[in-house]
Amino acid sequence: MEGNRDEAEKCMLIARKALEAGDKEKALKFLNKAEKLYPTDKAKVLLDALTRNGNSAGSGASCRKPTDSTDGGKSEKESNSSGAGETAKSFTKDQVEGVQRIKKCKDYYEVLSVTKEANEEELKKAYRKLALKFHPDKNHAPGATDAFKKIGNAYAVLSNSEKRKQYDLTGGEDTTCSPQGQGGFDFHRGFEADITPEDLFNMFFGGGFPSNSASTFTNGRARYSPQYQNQTRRERQEDRADGGFSMFIQLMPIVVLILVSVLSQLMVSTPPYSLYPRPATGQTIKRQTENLVVDYYVSKDFRSEYKGTALQKIEKGVEDDYVSNIRNNCWKERQTKTDLLYAAKVYRDERLRRKAEIMTMDNCKELDRLNDLFRGG
Repeated sequence: MEGNRDEAEKCMLIARKALEAGDKEKALKFLNKAEKLYPTDKAKVLLDALTRNGNSAGSGASCRKPTDSTDGGKSEKESNSSGAGETAKSFTKDQVEGVQRIKKCKDYYEVLSVTKEANEEELKKAYRKLALKFHPDKNHAPGATDAFKKIGNAYAVLSNSEKRKQYDLTGGEDTTCSPQGQGGFDFHRGFEADITPEDLFNMFFGGGFPSNSASTFTNGRARYSPQYQNQTRRERQEDRADGGFSMFIQLMPIVVLILVSVLSQLMVSTPPYSLYPRPATGQTIKRQTENLVVDYYVSKDFRSEYKGTALQKIEKGVEDDYVSNIRNNCWKERQTKTDLLYAAKVYRDERLRRKAEIMTMDNCKELDRLNDLFRGG
């Protein structure tokens, strides 16, 4: 099991990239594969989150508003010459107050503004509303990133039945800021989520908040990577290549079986005779055995290839096969007739009795003829 750990981690990495790209189906596929190779809590949490939120993940896309691309298009020179002093993106008083409220919350229920009896739908509704409001691509107030992370952590814990039960037993969280004074929250007592706020947001809103490039969250601001699109394209190409090779490996046993079957058929030689005409093998010339006068069919080269003792062996094989077939067919005829007579007796069905009596029993008659020939010989 330990030997599969590296492969499971690779599958987890592919799943995370698929989540970032908004491909939930692919993410679910590789998460299941990772869980089979090497079960981990992280894979389980991601699978649970995808299962719970998969039906509503795409609904948030229609609620999102497109960002104003002109804000990011201003050059540094234009910003400096404007005289407005906008070294950072603007924010409102309400956004600052909202961040402060989240910072002062003493437990996760207060963060999401729900009661301790809130069900799963209420948690989803509260998280969706707050995540859109505090996402760093939309809310640029100081501490918005930490508030966004805290909201995601709260939902990830409360939406997990086991973690929620443990959280309710041990109490709330400490809201003490980090010693460096950067506004970070101290998530303690083992209640830190096994999924990042960004991944959780992507699962709800189908690939993240709209922006022209990828963003990473640092010091309450968004830092954008201009190479994101090329990198994503390369990663997707690599994933396709990995998927194709994996599919080839899975199909390899089937291909081997087909090849073995074809080769075995080619290696088996065609018998020199047939009890029935076979145009596909050229066995259409009718002959009869000398002893029991049994019909069989051969190819045009049979007469020149089999003579004397060889011909006698062939005809003996023909007669043995023929007698064996007749004996089996006769047994089937007798069994069928017996069954019909028994059914006619049980159900008092005159039609079944007549059907049994008019059976010709051709194979049994032929078997009697062959037995007479044996006795006569």
